[in-house]
Amino acid sequence: MLTPDFTPFPVIETKRLVLRKILKEDAAELFKLRSSELVMQYIDRPIHKTIQDTEKLISIITELLEKNDGINWGITLKDNPVLIGNICLFNLQKEHYRGELGYLLTPEYYRKGIMNESIEAVINYGFETMKLHSIEAQVNPENTPSINILEKNKFVREAYFKESRYHKGKFVDFAIYSRLNPNN
Repeated sequence: MLTPDFTPFPVIETKRLVLRKILKEDAAELFKLRSSELVMQYIDRPIHKTIQDTEKLISIITELLEKNDGINWGITLKDNPVLIGNICLFNLQKEHYRGELGYLLTPEYYRKGIMNESIEAVINYGFETMKLHSIEAQVNPENTPSINILEKNKFVREAYFKESRYHKGKFVDFAIYSRLNPNN
């Protein structure tokens, strides 16, 4: 069975980025992401209405981390510690060595390769350090940019569910993309 240990917190550096622990002090930036209609348009989670919603989320993120049940990184530029996005491995199915990838990014950083760089680093961490066998991502089929970045990172569509989720007053489809660990 998978036995992740996120202590000490694994800070990941890439060419341009630092993926670091999300702190209480990041609440304002995370609130901007989670309260944005543009950022959240394809995410079937409630949009944050108050900073308290975001503070509660940070508490949940911290609890998951402490229990080794999931890990969230804040995405920052190397020359600026302000949070511009987040990326996570969560919904860990420890008995199956499988985790789910999730991510959000501030719109001003769209189409700059930031998320691709983050995904590559987190996939490497998931496969090399955590020893995951597979990583999945659940995506709204209308979210073409997200599907494109998943496919660029060698994820393949594994399942498609018709009108299986109720989001923003209507039933919507969702798809599961996954990638297997090439070293297994």
